Amino acid sequence: MLPRFVGRLGVADAVTIANATLGFVAIVVAFVDIELAARLILLAAIADGLDGLLARRYGGTEAGPYLDSLADVSSFAVAPAVLAFVVVSDGLGLSFDAVTAELLVVTAVCALFVAMAVTRLGLYTAYDTTGSYTEGVQTTLAATIIGAAILAGDPADAPVLILAITAGFTYLMVSRIPYPDLLARDAAIMGVVHALAILVPTAAGRTFPYALLTLGIAYMTLSPWLYWRPEPRPAETDVHGNA
Repeated sequence: MLPRFVGRLGVADAVTIANATLGFVAIVVAFVDIELAARLILLAAIADGLDGLLARRYGGTEAGPYLDSLADVSSFAVAPAVLAFVVVSDGLGLSFDAVTAELLVVTAVCALFVAMAVTRLGLYTAYDTTGSYTEGVQTTLAATIIGAAILAGDPADAPVLILAITAGFTYLMVSRIPYPDLLARDAAIMGVVHALAILVPTAAGRTFPYALLTLGIAYMTLSPWLYWRPEPRPAETDVHGNA
């Protein structure tokens, strides 16, 4: 007897499921190689964009939007929170022999990041999948900025900065700030920089992680007010969206 998903899921759904798997692998790897874990999260972000393209090209399924948000919980909620926890706890030299105030603060911030990311994903699936704008910073963008920040320098040198970035996103992801979806040409540029940051993160003085971090912060801070795009026709709506 064939598994239940045969004939019900498409190629875009397979990429979405791969995205979730990358999130889990990033969590495991984070305790051994933090930079590799950051690269895996960035790779998951590319998969998150690719599944939408495939859904538009080959058609989506009814399960697609739900799978997308569930996968994002793994890759862009839990995984970046674990990376932030590992970076901050290692950088501050936190001991796990006893529960200390510092350990509680770091754990609370990372747990709140997961809670707000899950909240944001649920709201996106319920209200934002059919539009070209969404409210709050996308979980994909939050994870990308955290991953790029880790790759751009020695994370042990700036644990407080990583903690502050993680804490900031706990509000920004559930804010009412409107963020437009990227136009295809801009998404392609971002994708190239994204891929180079994964493939050659240390090249030319870590140029590509810095570039990805700069582009991500520029979109996060400027796009709600300066980035204009027309409303898409119904046929152009992203089946999976950008949560």
